[in-house]
Amino acid sequence: MTASRYCCWTRRSSRPRLGDPVLDDTLLDDPGRLADADTGGWLRAAARAGAQVRSTAEAAAEAGVERIFSERPRAVVLVTRPGHAVAVADVVMALLGPGCSVPVVVSDEVPPWVGALDVVLAHTEDPGDRVLAESIDRACRRGARTLLTAPDSGPVAAAAAGQAVLLAPRVDVPPGFSFHRALAAWLVVLNSLGLLKVDVDLIADELDREAERDHPMHESFVNPAKSLALRVADRTPLLWGLDEVATSVGVHGAGVLAAFAGVASDVAAYPQALTRPVLHRRAVQGTSGADLFADPDDEPGGGLLRVLLLAVRQGPVADAVRHAAEDALPGADVLEPAVEVAGGDAVSAALLALRFELAALYLGLAAGTLGGNPY
Repeated sequence: MTASRYCCWTRRSSRPRLGDPVLDDTLLDDPGRLADADTGGWLRAAARAGAQVRSTAEAAAEAGVERIFSERPRAVVLVTRPGHAVAVADVVMALLGPGCSVPVVVSDEVPPWVGALDVVLAHTEDPGDRVLAESIDRACRRGARTLLTAPDSGPVAAAAAGQAVLLAPRVDVPPGFSFHRALAAWLVVLNSLGLLKVDVDLIADELDREAERDHPMHESFVNPAKSLALRVADRTPLLWGLDEVATSVGVHGAGVLAAFAGVASDVAAYPQALTRPVLHRRAVQGTSGADLFADPDDEPGGGLLRVLLLAVRQGPVADAVRHAAEDALPGADVLEPAVEVAGGDAVSAALLALRFELAALYLGLAAGTLGGNPY
């Protein structure tokens, strides 16, 4: 038996605990009720990820990013203020890898040593983040080439005015849906610097295709995001990456599952998961088939687990980790975008991130934890 790539299943129900939201999985295949529950237009917002990538690339071209960021820097600083910047930085660092030809520093503020030979990349949805405003001002005063994705009003935008490249959102979405916009902007800069080679237009096209596959009108058994939502319902997801890029996307997946569905997840590279013997042992037991009729209330620690093995990269190292994980966890689900799309690691990472977003939204709507009462 090998680990399964999920496509179609029936969800095993477990006895709800007092105070737990009750999942109404019939909502997911009732477009009318689903639309009524989606009072904030969140599904449409997530589905506009491709449009966000495309419009950000266009804005970067108009701002002359390719010219401004043509010379290789002494160092690149990724500023990670609260929000999606943390997960975007994780993905970018993983894509660059340890062989990157320049140092890349991740910090929640611009370091005091930043100067004219450096590049600073920052992202926020909070126009009033004064810490970031001070950081942008410091970077610009010291001559660092700086790119910021943020709203075009407020202290942050004021600090960037006339000094940094400010890419304001061109696609209207609610707060919490800026991951792909920030990722696109940073990838455009890294392309210009010669540190990565990524087809941003292809990312946008594949995100559009993923949004279509995950459209609310498509039933759960053919809708990857709905299927993923049902797969993690009433479970604690273990998002274990088989490579660095996949693990970094797992950070984003855990973030959106918490934000939209109130679900707590464990995220780790699989070799790190092996250092958690009790959790790993429970995961092995849970994927062996032995718990088919188990009552989660009778389990030590409470609750059932769902192991999701995330795979983006391919190669000898990733393959070795994968074989070890599949041997130990034969019933685990493998989420592997590369078998669905071509275009490289960045494309697969962006697609997997969007699938997690939509799955989290479907789960939150079906459980009534997001939006109005679905019943």
